[in-house]
Amino acid sequence: MRILLLNPPHQSIGSRIPGEQLPPLGLLALGGPLIDAGHEVELLNADLAALGPDEIVARAAAARPDAMLIGHSGSTSAHPTAVTLANRLKVAMPHLWIVYGGVYPTYHWMDILDRVQDIDVIVRGEGEDTIVRLIAAIELGKPLKTVRGIAFRDNGATVGTAPAPIINDLDAYRVAWELIDHKDYGYYGGKRGVVMQFSRGCPHLCTYCGQRGFWTRFRHRDPKRFAAEIARLHREQGVNLVNLADENPTTSKKAWRALLEAIIAENVDVTIIGTTRAGDIVRDADILHLYRQAGVERFLLGVEHTDEETLDAIRKGGATRTDREAIRLMRKHGILSLATLVLGFEDERDRDYWKALRQLIAYDPDQITILHTTPHRWTPFFRSAAHRRVIQTDQRRWDYKHQVLETRHMSPLRVFLWQKAIEAIVQGRPKALIRTYFNRDPAQSHGMRWYARMGRRVWLSEIRDFFRRDIRIENGPTLASFWGAPDDEREESMAVPPRVTTGGRRGAAAA
Repeated sequence: MRILLLNPPHQSIGSRIPGEQLPPLGLLALGGPLIDAGHEVELLNADLAALGPDEIVARAAAARPDAMLIGHSGSTSAHPTAVTLANRLKVAMPHLWIVYGGVYPTYHWMDILDRVQDIDVIVRGEGEDTIVRLIAAIELGKPLKTVRGIAFRDNGATVGTAPAPIINDLDAYRVAWELIDHKDYGYYGGKRGVVMQFSRGCPHLCTYCGQRGFWTRFRHRDPKRFAAEIARLHREQGVNLVNLADENPTTSKKAWRALLEAIIAENVDVTIIGTTRAGDIVRDADILHLYRQAGVERFLLGVEHTDEETLDAIRKGGATRTDREAIRLMRKHGILSLATLVLGFEDERDRDYWKALRQLIAYDPDQITILHTTPHRWTPFFRSAAHRRVIQTDQRRWDYKHQVLETRHMSPLRVFLWQKAIEAIVQGRPKALIRTYFNRDPAQSHGMRWYARMGRRVWLSEIRDFFRRDIRIENGPTLASFWGAPDDEREESMAVPPRVTTGGRRGAAAA
């Protein structure tokens, strides 16, 4: 079959402002298995050139696909764009199979298929194995109900098949890097970059996390094979930046150390950035020198909040003293720290924001980013916030960068002013400016200057957006009436096969 992978244009500030693009890993991860199964696969990355709907439809029609996969855009804020394009594409190509996947459609599949007739099938959970089975069923005319991990309409009724098994061997499916021209993609100040995943899943129980249940369980690739892939991309394609898409790549110290040593052994000059937990940094104090040797130059730390009671309530599993120590250790080893602060918990007051500012200054991170609480229906946090009122009904703004829930004691303007003040004070304090413009470490200087340039543009853009385009409402619907009943009982999207034991007793795997 002829298959077109469509990456729609993203509207978020983070996608538009930096002026740099990274390849759509989610779609490329589907492309590899499909090519290996004998299908003709092409990528239409409409985000790269910010194509409009007319141009997207024209280019898609010229490719003459039998099926189109809209994958990487399957997030809450990108869903409206995916729906609009599905409508336009179906008009132009009525016989086209439109398949949709990602985190948001995985959990909202009933709503989507009931309301959007132009989307034919939704892939739930990991897609590499499921998409090959689905396309084979379509091509051979087999009943879709035989494919696990999907949802579709059967005689007008929306149905979902059993969850697909989790992929235990992440090296069994390759990424179709041949579908892109690497010179078109860069990040972190002009470095030729890619997004890669060493691991999937996270063992921690943060109540607000929309990713943990999607991946179901922590797994990782073979460290040596992963390092060899990085080295090949560097030597053959000139890639010198790897942005790790893992929720928490350092979860297993043994596997992470093996990866660092394997990358060092490959002897390639590659910058690695990603996300980790402060506790893992403190745990790895004895091997942090390997981080920098392997090319790790920056890690985002999910500080989330500076109040211990709030951290306990959201089951973050962290502590303020650990956050502070992690930042100190990273600086000692030449690794930039990007700390996140989440605003918008229900009972916050001025004093909480003042405390957060003081704590951030005490933490002394190199960079900060501020996000807003954004509840997902399939997470435990949604259940605790179901009574709160929604002030932002435009789904395109449910991107963590806009306040979407009412706070009991603070107006949206007051929350926004605190946000901008905290950003300006922390990033503009003398220590931060010295590290940005007088840093003797070339790698740190590059990372700090790039973030300062991008940060100024985002900061000003968000101010303009707040007063000109960000329309909020008063006395809005409750979260439960806006999104529906909590759905956290289905948080895990994949089926975990029972463990196999040598004696064939308890835990023997079913066929």
